[in-house]
Amino acid sequence: MPTYNSPALDKGLDILEFLSAQSVPQSQAEIGTGINRKPNEIYRMLVCLEERGYINKEPISGKYQLTLRLFQLSHHHSSIDYLVKASMPYLEQLSQTINQSCHLSFFYQNKLLIICQAKSMTPISLSVEVGGVFPITQTNSGKIILAHKSEAEREQILKASEEYQALSKKEKTELEKELSALKDLQCFVQKSTLTEGVTDFAAPVYDINNEVMAVLVVSGLTSQLKNVSQDDIINEILKTVDAINVSIGGVPADKE
Repeated sequence: MPTYNSPALDKGLDILEFLSAQSVPQSQAEIGTGINRKPNEIYRMLVCLEERGYINKEPISGKYQLTLRLFQLSHHHSSIDYLVKASMPYLEQLSQTINQSCHLSFFYQNKLLIICQAKSMTPISLSVEVGGVFPITQTNSGKIILAHKSEAEREQILKASEEYQALSKKEKTELEKELSALKDLQCFVQKSTLTEGVTDFAAPVYDINNEVMAVLVVSGLTSQLKNVSQDDIINEILKTVDAINVSIGGVPADKE
């Protein structure tokens, strides 16, 4: 196939890819430096991307950041979109019942993607950004997904994980033991590996082929959970998982 150049499209994609890799908004000059172009060379492209809703400019700093436009497009009428619509009523009910925020995590491009969240109505609660991406090996929900993958799939995922490759031999062995123990758990309760003072309750959500398609997670401040029965939280989470499974055409656990 012949190769055709499209400078304007390349420039726009360079900007989007650069901003997606940044944790904070970037100025026009910073974006230009990041993609090896002069700031005045990308001005018209920034204006176009902002008008189309792919990026927005902070009113005070004037710096640019991605919107959720790409996330929305990539999941429009997709399996994720269907899962979110089927799950949200049950997540909202769960959040109201246990007075904790909850969210669904999804395996996406070797990372953990947050696809939806139901926020707690209490004055103080944790919130996870929808569209946020986390390392697969450094989250409790990511470990559940890895535990349910075949040995070949897991090996391929870990081989591509920079976080996993950075672990020592001892840490890798410990992770493998932990994954082996997770496969048979209905709900994994563990301190958050990313945030101090947070306890995660994570339970797998299965598709119609009985494969894990997402993980339902309740992340609560450990200090607040002292006044709540962990057994009650686990029971409500498992009931919610069953309800989601039924809504997407699966079978509840007690009918398997």
